[in-house]
Amino acid sequence: MAESIAPSGIEKREFKSELRQILNIITHSLYSHKEIFLRELISNASDAIDKIRFNSLQNEALLEGNRDWKIKLIADKAAGTLTISDNGVGMSHDGIIDNLGTIARSGTREFLDSLKEADAASRPELIGQFGVGFYSAFMVADKVTVVSRAFGEPAVRWISDGLGEFTLETVEKAGRGTDVTLHLKEEEKEFLEDWRLRSVVKQFSDFIEHPIVMDVEKKGENDLKTIEEETLNSRKALWLRSKSDVTAEEHNTFYKQTSGDFEDPLKVIHYAAEGTLEFKALLYIPKHKSFELQFSEGKTGPKLYINRVQIMDHCEQLLPAYLRFVKGVVDCSDLPLNVSRELLQHNPLLEKIQKSLVKNIFQALEELRAADYEAYVGFYTELGNILKEGLGRDWANREAIANLLLFESLKTEKGKYITLAQYLEAMPSDQTDIYYLTGEDRAALEHAPTLEAFRHKGWDVLLLSDPIDDFVFPMLPDYKGKALKPADRNAPELAPEDQKKAEEATETFKPLLSLLKEKLTELKDIRLSKRLKESASCLVADEGAMGAHMEQLLQKLGKAEGAPAPRILELNPEHPAVQSLMKLHGANPADPRVETHGRLLYDQAVLAEGSRLANPSDFIRRINELLVKDGQ
Repeated sequence: MAESIAPSGIEKREFKSELRQILNIITHSLYSHKEIFLRELISNASDAIDKIRFNSLQNEALLEGNRDWKIKLIADKAAGTLTISDNGVGMSHDGIIDNLGTIARSGTREFLDSLKEADAASRPELIGQFGVGFYSAFMVADKVTVVSRAFGEPAVRWISDGLGEFTLETVEKAGRGTDVTLHLKEEEKEFLEDWRLRSVVKQFSDFIEHPIVMDVEKKGENDLKTIEEETLNSRKALWLRSKSDVTAEEHNTFYKQTSGDFEDPLKVIHYAAEGTLEFKALLYIPKHKSFELQFSEGKTGPKLYINRVQIMDHCEQLLPAYLRFVKGVVDCSDLPLNVSRELLQHNPLLEKIQKSLVKNIFQALEELRAADYEAYVGFYTELGNILKEGLGRDWANREAIANLLLFESLKTEKGKYITLAQYLEAMPSDQTDIYYLTGEDRAALEHAPTLEAFRHKGWDVLLLSDPIDDFVFPMLPDYKGKALKPADRNAPELAPEDQKKAEEATETFKPLLSLLKEKLTELKDIRLSKRLKESASCLVADEGAMGAHMEQLLQKLGKAEGAPAPRILELNPEHPAVQSLMKLHGANPADPRVETHGRLLYDQAVLAEGSRLANPSDFIRRINELLVKDGQ
C-alpha cells in the first residue's frame, strides 16, 4: 500500500483493493434501494456501542464515565452534510486504516472471531460481518469524513471521495466514539429533511436497542422556537420480550403498524426457538383478507430482522405461499447474509425456520378452532381458499392442511360445516371412501342427480363450491387411509340383488341404447345408471377425465383448449320417461320421436349439471313439439 505524509502531518494513502471497481458494484448493484446507506451506518454505530459495553465488563474505565448510549443524526442543510454520530468503541489510527482502508475487511467479523471462546450468552449480537456496509455511503455522498477516537488514543480524521485514495490526520475530539459525515450529492439532499430521516429509521432501524436521536425545532408559547432532541425509533422489539410480558394492546398496536390492517389480529403466535437453531418469531393471523391479497400480487412474507435490524421487508422464503396471509416478524442471528444484507444466501437454516413457523401456525389454527369455533369459521370463509392452495403445493403437509379445512355437505345445514375428521367419524360401516362433488354453489350441488344414490344409501358427500377446489382436491388422493373420490365419477356399489336386476335391465335396454348411440354421436357412451333414483338422466365424466365444473372454469378463464371431452349419458331404467321411450322404441324403432326424446333426456342432463346447451333453439323446438303432440 503506497503512503505519503504531507508537511502538515496529513497522511495520504491508497486503498488496499481496486476501490473504483468495488465502489461501482456497491453503489450500483449491491443495494436495491439507496436509503439502505442509513440503515448500514446506524447498524455500524449500534455495533460500536455494543462493543464498548461488552469490553467494559472487563474494564469499566473504557466507558470514561459516558453511559448515555445513543446514535445521533445531524442534518446540516447549509453545509449539505448528514452526520451519524455514536459514543461507541471508536477506532484508533491503525484501526481506521484496517477497517476503512481495506474493502471487505470487517472489524466486526474480527471482533466476533476474538470472542469464540467467550460465553455465548454474554456476546453482543452484531451483524456487520462483511465490512462493506460503510461504503454504501458513497451511493448518496461524493465525499465522506470520519472522525473517530478510541479509549486512550488520539482522535483520527479519515476523508475520502471514494476514488482510490484517502487521507488521515490526527485531530481533537472530546469524547470516545465515531462521527461519520456524508457530503451529500446535490440530487440526494432529500436525506437532510426531517421527514425523510424519520421514515428511513422507522422502516429499517425502528427496533435498534439504542436510541436514534435528532435535534428538531419545536414551537412553544408565543411561537417561541426551541431545539429539542427527539428519539426517532420505538426500540420496542416485542418479539425479544417474554411472551407473558407483552399485553394484548401492545400486540394490537404493533400488528396494525406492521401490517397496515385497521383491525386487531385474530391470533398471535409468539415464541422463541432454541437449540441448534435459535430465532424469535412474532406472527399474526388476520381476521380478514387484506387489500393486497384481494387486489395485488405484491410481495408477501414476514419481515426478517437480524438482531433488531430489518434485512427484508418481505421474506418470502420464510413461509410457503399458501400462508401468505400471515404477518409478522422473524429475528434470527444465525442466518448468513450476503454483503448487501438484503438477500439471503441459499441456506438450509431457512428451510428449518420455515418448517418451525408452519408447524406453529398449524397448531395456532387448531387451537383457535377448538377455543373459538365461530372466529375460526370467520377466518376460514375469508382465507380458507388461500390455505387450500397448500394441498397442491406442499405435499409433506397436505394432511395437516386437510385437518384445518371445513366443508359443507349433504348432511349439514346451509352455512354449517364439518371437518374431514368428523366426516370419517360419521361414515357408516359399509362406506370405505370419502366422496365430494364440485360445482357452482350449494343449491346446484345438493340437487345434482349424481348424488341420488348417495342420498338413498345415507352416505354423506362433501359439497365444494370454491373455484379452487377443482384444482387442489385431486392433489389430496387420500386422508387417513381413506381415498377421496369425486361423486360424479364414482357411484356406490349395488347390493348383489340390485346388481342382478341392473344386468337384466341392461340386456333389455340394449337395442334402445345401441340406437341412441348411433344418433347421439357427440356422446362417448350411453348406459343405464346405477346412481339415479329420482331423475331420468344425468351426465358423468369418464373415469380419470375432467369433470364438467372444471371444464366450465377453464372456459371462463380462457384456458380451455379444444372441444370439451365427450361425456357419458346415464339413463334411469325405472323412470317413467325412460320406460316410455323404451315402449316407443319397442313399437317402432324407426319412429323419429325415439331420437327426439333421447335428445331431450340428454338436454335435461346437460342443464342439470349446470352446463350450457350447445343449441338452445333445438331444445326449445323439441319441447314445443312434445307439448303440441300431448295437446292433440
